[in-house]
Amino acid sequence: MAKRTFRVHALQRMFQRRIAMPEVLEVLEGGEVIEEYQDDEPFPSNLVMGLVNGRPLHVVVAFNHAEEETIIVTVYEPNPREWSGDFRRRKP
Repeated sequence: MAKRTFRVHALQRMFQRRIAMPEVLEVLEGGEVIEEYQDDEPFPSNLVMGLVNGRPLHVVVAFNHAEEETIIVTVYEPNPREWSGDFRRRKP
């Protein structure tokens, strides 16, 4: 199993937005990849969307395959003005 690393930025945002670590892990384990960023540096990343107790959450996660590491970059509750009703697509 890959190790998980939470970036300081992710932890700060989780605290500010009142998002608990178990909620983030629930999104990572059962969420849906809604965007892929294969050209991200230093590692490719994905935007994962999940519902936790009815609350939509987005988690940006990068993958360091050489170290078998999953890196949680940031976490947020998507803004309904910027996302579709199911929070899976950005509004134009």
